[in-house]
Amino acid sequence: MALEWVVLGYAAGAEAIMLLLLTVPGLDPLRKGLITVTRNLLKPFLSVVPFCLFLLMDIYWKYENRPSCESDSCSPSEHLRHQKSIMKSQRNALLIASALVFYWLLYSVTGLVVKIDQLNKRIEKLKAQD
Repeated sequence: MALEWVVLGYAAGAEAIMLLLLTVPGLDPLRKGLITVTRNLLKPFLSVVPFCLFLLMDIYWKYENRPSCESDSCSPSEHLRHQKSIMKSQRNALLIASALVFYWLLYSVTGLVVKIDQLNKRIEKLKAQD
């Protein structure tokens, strides 16, 4: 089950890197190519959303079926395993949230950058007509 978390981590990392490259000032010569690459990758990255929902259901199922270790009947090793399981679930939920937020931000920022480029072209066209 660790492979899907690695895949989700790489997807979130790629989204974060693309978002960073789109928003860093001074990369105007590269921005047109970055916009094209990002717009082409938005549709494949949309598969992150149902994948995150599946993984969220997996976390919930594991939470509901986890043995309880609240009484004094648990040994220290069982208590430690229980705490590790809770920590892993919280880490994985944070990864899911970050992947979804990065996708949403990437989608929004790409749309805004495309709109800004279109407006700049319109301004240049209007200046050329005058």
